[in-house]
Amino acid sequence: MNRPLALVYRGPATLDGCPEAVAGVLRESPWDFDVRYVGPRERIPLGQSTLDAATLYAQPGGGTVKKAFKQLRGHRDELRAFVHRGGRYLGFCLGGYLAGATPGFGLLPGDTDQYIDSAGTELDTDGDALIDVHWRGRRRTLFFQDGPYFWLHEGAEADIVATYRNGRIAALATPFGAGRVGVAGPHPEATEDWFTDAGLAVPASSHPAAHELVDAVMASGR
Repeated sequence: MNRPLALVYRGPATLDGCPEAVAGVLRESPWDFDVRYVGPRERIPLGQSTLDAATLYAQPGGGTVKKAFKQLRGHRDELRAFVHRGGRYLGFCLGGYLAGATPGFGLLPGDTDQYIDSAGTELDTDGDALIDVHWRGRRRTLFFQDGPYFWLHEGAEADIVATYRNGRIAALATPFGAGRVGVAGPHPEATEDWFTDAGLAVPASSHPAAHELVDAVMASGR
């Protein structure tokens, strides 16, 4: 039986260390993914034929939304078609922003906005920080860098995986056509060096949270 293929974007629309952290979580996952990098400088390019063979596409964190979307806008229709016919999209931080619509791939029944600009936020920096979220019934301390919150149109179907302290949505999974989209504003995939390099205290491993998001996006998987 073939292992499910998971594609992780690596290229100019992300930053060093982000794709590798996502790939690490997927390789640790009990879903037994065959994890491959895709991108303009990778052996495997991102495109329709590559997506046709995949089960999951992951968009890691990175720089600014506008610059990243400029790099990826040519793949918007391909990614939408991939998810609509049953594929899975997994996005962390920047990848969460890009799941939205302004700008982005338009995969959410709603959109995104900056958590640090939301009413009642406890953060006053767009730099590296620790953030406490309510994740699957327990408090988790995660790495955060100007990530999004997610809002939904009234009546939208979604599995709310996590909320921020002010009640805004921090992570969710939602259908898109026959597929599913899973996104997180914080970085549950962060490795220990992310914290130490930023001079932050290293909390308990957040990878169990990342695996729960993978499970949520793979629910009723093809």
